[in-house]
Amino acid sequence: MDNNELMLKIENVSKIYRLGEIGGTTLRDELQRLKAKVLHREDPTKKIGAKNYNKGEKFKALDNISFEVKKGERIGIIGHNGAGKSTLLKLISRVTGPTEGKIYLNGRVASMLEVGTGFHPELTGRENVYMNGAILGMTKKEIDAKMEDIIEFSEVRQFIDTPVKRYSSGMYVKLAFSVAAHLDSEIMIMDEVLAVGDVAFQNKCLAKMKRVSEEDNRTILYVSHNMSTIRRLCNRVIVLDHGAIIFDGKVDEGINKYIGTKAAQLHYEYGQNTHSLWKRDTVTLARLDILDKIFPSFKIGEPIRGAVEIISSEDYKNVRIRFEISTVDGRKVGTAFSNNFDLFTARQKLFFTIQTKHLVPGEYLFDMVLYEYDKNGRQAGIDGVYPGMVLTIEDSLNDFTNINWRADDWGYIHLPDFFVENKKQL
Repeated sequence: MDNNELMLKIENVSKIYRLGEIGGTTLRDELQRLKAKVLHREDPTKKIGAKNYNKGEKFKALDNISFEVKKGERIGIIGHNGAGKSTLLKLISRVTGPTEGKIYLNGRVASMLEVGTGFHPELTGRENVYMNGAILGMTKKEIDAKMEDIIEFSEVRQFIDTPVKRYSSGMYVKLAFSVAAHLDSEIMIMDEVLAVGDVAFQNKCLAKMKRVSEEDNRTILYVSHNMSTIRRLCNRVIVLDHGAIIFDGKVDEGINKYIGTKAAQLHYEYGQNTHSLWKRDTVTLARLDILDKIFPSFKIGEPIRGAVEIISSEDYKNVRIRFEISTVDGRKVGTAFSNNFDLFTARQKLFFTIQTKHLVPGEYLFDMVLYEYDKNGRQAGIDGVYPGMVLTIEDSLNDFTNINWRADDWGYIHLPDFFVENKKQL
């Protein structure tokens, strides 16, 4: 390969952290930890789902990874939380160094690893543009030539001479992205920062990144949990899992690899997924199918048609199904509830339709729960599948801003209730 075509080479890179050696906690946190330890209780400052580590224990964030990136490639880096995506980008951006291995760069790097990366809060937006350009090795004359384009694209003209410490997170992102996109750099690195901006600006940024990659042959590394944006922007995908590369290749195949580690796509069959703890011996959610689809992707407003097979060894009156909807990284989005229906002693196939007009573009997990109301009027689970299906909502021209918000345990979006039709006994 021509050395001028090779922009990045990662060679047997590992990153190891020694846990508990340097703390970032407050005195209050440490006192709470001490009290919990004396009382033999769980650490109250530990994040939900986090493992317990002993002080000095080593954690391998990246494990001997290697790959190459050519000029003009747009690479999506995906994986679950903690897979090593952000660590990899920090190594490439030289925020930190690898424990083992080597990284070769052929060009200047403009990176957005978090909101406001590289900005000094006391400087104005304009002054930060000059500072970022200087860091990239540009002269004042070169920055002046691009300043008007940067301000126009950022949509913060009114505040360009205001200290950025007064900016909202969305304004930070708009200006930071505009700087990264317009200043002279051969490699652009983006880490989930576009999730902060509004949808219109996200689309504008994706179009800009794709255009500069095609026209200026610029290389892009893009981390996101939104598979829709990965599909629209990238021409190659790298999937990380526990610090190792488990896939490197075509976009759709990579997304399927990533989602496949989470759940079934077009259908679920009993035994493939983890059932809920309240499963009863009398009822089994045997199968769930998404109908009329080769790939589980829907336009905004396009209804989801599906069928569920239920095996029951006794009759049930007035049961319901609910779909608990979350993002692929586990954030609750909303819930859809069915009408009441009856189960009888047999294997039945029931059909349903769920509306999607309240869901913005992205990837979603649909957990399915069959439940009834007990004698006290409370919901009592009968069986559940976690998750039942993984679906993608794609961009369309339809309006998806009409959201019925409600803040409770089921998520913030109340989707329209759906109806279950008992079509046939199997």
